[in-house]
Amino acid sequence: MAYELKNFQEDVLDRSQTLPVVVDFWAPWCGPCRVLGPVLEKLAAEQVGRWELVKINSDEHPDLSQQFGVRGIPAVKLIVNGRAIDEFTGALPEHAVRQWLDKALPTEEKKDIAAAEALIEEGRVTDAIAKLEQVLLAEPTNAQAAGLLAPLIVLDDPERAQTLASTAATAEPRFAQAADSVHALASALLRDDFSALEGEEGVGPYRGAIEAIREGQPGPAIDLLIEVLQKNRYLDDDGARKLGVALFTILGPDHEVTRSKRRTFDMWLY
Repeated sequence: MAYELKNFQEDVLDRSQTLPVVVDFWAPWCGPCRVLGPVLEKLAAEQVGRWELVKINSDEHPDLSQQFGVRGIPAVKLIVNGRAIDEFTGALPEHAVRQWLDKALPTEEKKDIAAAEALIEEGRVTDAIAKLEQVLLAEPTNAQAAGLLAPLIVLDDPERAQTLASTAATAEPRFAQAADSVHALASALLRDDFSALEGEEGVGPYRGAIEAIREGQPGPAIDLLIEVLQKNRYLDDDGARKLGVALFTILGPDHEVTRSKRRTFDMWLY
């Protein structure tokens, strides 16, 4: 099977519109290139229909090397829809190349996740939930989908949101804070025993805040949590602060409750 470049426009740019193209920048004098080349060729033959390999001799095509910012070889670029979306440099072992391909190659699930994130940005939460549920139906342990879905459903289904947040903990760091907030909020919503706090000042508004969250009233809930902070700052192991921060995180910075009450809430933390 021939992998050498014939026509850059056709072999790489045009082809990448329908199938991902892995471009291997190499040179005959490069020892690591001779190690990596057979690995890429083996995987390309094994995964026909998933992606295609094009090898570009950097000595013969210095203009393309410059265009793609190649500073050392072997340099491998993944081209999708005419642009590089991922890359690596050096002669990785076969198992590492397989891992890179699995992570970098686009899938229907990745497309759905990207679409869900766009829907969330647009405020179309119901549509986003449907997309994410579709991903999790196909990949129940997809950490990205779990990390996006958990905050969207925690107020309606705290038990499932906790499970999703645990899955999300294995995703990229940006999901960590949201996962922590989901756990804090879900734990409060699922709690029905306050006997350990009996007799402490602030218990009434603290329980009232949790009930207000259950009833879908985040504004009054924050007001009650501020009352707790005023009366008993460290009730329930700093529970009012933790719950308030979690609620603001789940609501997001643009929610009217966050905009109108976050500053007042924060004043009582210090």
